[in-house]
Amino acid sequence: MIGFYLFLLLEKILMLLPQKIRRIFFLGLAHFAYLVSKRYKNVVRANLKFVYGKDVSEEFIQKTTKYAFKLLLLNFLHTMEGRYYSVEKIAKKITFKNEHILQAAQAKKKPIIFVTAHYGAWELAGSMLSALKEPVLIVYKKMKNPLFEKYLLSTRKKFRISYVERHGATKGMLKQMRSGGAIAILIDTNVNSKESIIVDFLGKPIGQIQTTAYFARKFDASLIPVLVHTDDDENYTIEFSEEIIPPKTDNATEDIRISTQMQTEWLTKKIFKSPEPWFWLHRRFKEEYPEIYTTNTSK
Repeated sequence: MIGFYLFLLLEKILMLLPQKIRRIFFLGLAHFAYLVSKRYKNVVRANLKFVYGKDVSEEFIQKTTKYAFKLLLLNFLHTMEGRYYSVEKIAKKITFKNEHILQAAQAKKKPIIFVTAHYGAWELAGSMLSALKEPVLIVYKKMKNPLFEKYLLSTRKKFRISYVERHGATKGMLKQMRSGGAIAILIDTNVNSKESIIVDFLGKPIGQIQTTAYFARKFDASLIPVLVHTDDDENYTIEFSEEIIPPKTDNATEDIRISTQMQTEWLTKKIFKSPEPWFWLHRRFKEEYPEIYTTNTSK
């Protein structure tokens, strides 16, 4: 508890600083974390070697690893600033691409499922999507520290975000879908084999959540992929991709598998096109391929 209140004190001090200085501080933390965190550097290395092969260049590994730590700290910075800044102030650095896709879905008056991932400034993207375009429901994982959990969740109300805890989340999502609302789901999280369906992701057979496919079928919801991009890590573009139209036949199980595969194919293409912004620090493949994280992945 003391640690949390010390953190709040540090936050207040940081928020008194000019934004440029605060940003330099977080970038410094990211560099420090990169230097000292052998464990997570090995996670990134393991992921990259698993996806790209053992001959992936050392230059690519180092560049991607450094950006992974930078990405993590910038996401935390966005969360912190979101507690103090108005929606209008944050929106000055946000643009939207392919808005017509969302507008077409909204015109249908159907529920919307935003398919997204831990890619780029995902915390910022989720907040601004909900605040400026369509209020969303998100699913979160309960934290060990209830004070930090409350800290993170309290900010989201400002951005019209509602939320449900992962265990027992189905009831909340059903209510949101039945009301014609929207949910946003990160499809790239590691998932228990009992809750997943096997599809190809980044060229590997892997368990994938089927929640998005299931709800899209059940409620005839629009499946809209969305990611955030940046050229300078200061100004951001939230991009909508074409709505995913899965099959709807008498074989519900196969339809859900195909729908899930269509979603992972979209994300795979995005990651292979620009791999650095994906969250390579995450042990995404541990359920099916735990051995890649136990072998020696150092140089």
